[in-house]
Amino acid sequence: MSKRLILAACLALPLSACATAVPPVEVTRFHVDNPARAGTIAVEEMPGNPDISLEFRTYAAAVSQEFQRVGFTPAPAGGPSDYVASVSFRRAFRPSGVDRSSDKPVSVGVGGGIGGGGGTFGGLGLGVGINLSGKPKDIVTTELHVQLRRRADSTAIWEGRASTQGRQGTPAAQPGIAAQKLAAALIGGYPGESGRTITVK
Repeated sequence: MSKRLILAACLALPLSACATAVPPVEVTRFHVDNPARAGTIAVEEMPGNPDISLEFRTYAAAVSQEFQRVGFTPAPAGGPSDYVASVSFRRAFRPSGVDRSSDKPVSVGVGGGIGGGGGTFGGLGLGVGINLSGKPKDIVTTELHVQLRRRADSTAIWEGRASTQGRQGTPAAQPGIAAQKLAAALIGGYPGESGRTITVK
């Protein structure tokens, strides 16, 4: 059973720092002919969503913030709402490139002379093996799914998915940055053109 999230403390998430940090986002939206553009809204986890942790709440807060930008009003904590925005997200990892961590290391040689007595010199050689090519970072695909329903009859009036990719360890793969970029791309311009997939930079 869905639990309403209390998101008021999470809404002040900075956007300027991540404006260009994430690669383009692929967005697909579907909606009825004239979906609602105002009313109170509650953001909840989508049934079956595998993650209701702090990371999920980051995505839910970003979705709530973007719906406010297009005209909706957050429902009071514990109070009824006109609409429910059900949210889920997932992250998938796939290898990138060839794993060269088991290759033979690159040999770095250091040679030099040390002076000895009587004008003779002894040679000193030092070989250091360093593997400079480790395992490539995985590519992280992050997807956000949002469905907007009327509370009164549970009818879905708008639905959309957004996805982006980034190499593990880069800003594009960080949950907070990806959440805001995905939510802004998906809900910005609401309701958008139904049935069309677009790329948002």
